[in-house]
Amino acid sequence: MYDTTQDTAYYAHGTPAERWERARLFFDARDYTAAARVLSGLVEEVPEQTGPRLLLARAYYHSAQLHRAETELRLIVERDPVEHYARLMLGRTLERQGRHEEAGPHLRIASALAGDFPEE
Repeated sequence: MYDTTQDTAYYAHGTPAERWERARLFFDARDYTAAARVLSGLVEEVPEQTGPRLLLARAYYHSAQLHRAETELRLIVERDPVEHYARLMLGRTLERQGRHEEAGPHLRIASALAGDFPEE
């Protein structure tokens, strides 16, 4: 049987700053699952910080864990309704799940927050 204790210890090892850097390295290397493993512990430790939670949502999105991405993004938007990128990602996550009607308002808000208004 595989011992996951060492595996878990690797992802949880180090200071929050070191784990943030490790998560970013995994993300940049497109190892989204490993990034999510590091970030999930970091988010539990510093739940009030938007940066780690947003990167966790992006890692979930890119690793097709769409329900998890949606959960994290909804938390961010609930806390900070004008967080442009979280709105955009939430809209895209909902679209990717085939929930286009739900996605529409989030995508429109994201566009407005970015200053992208349709020309008449």
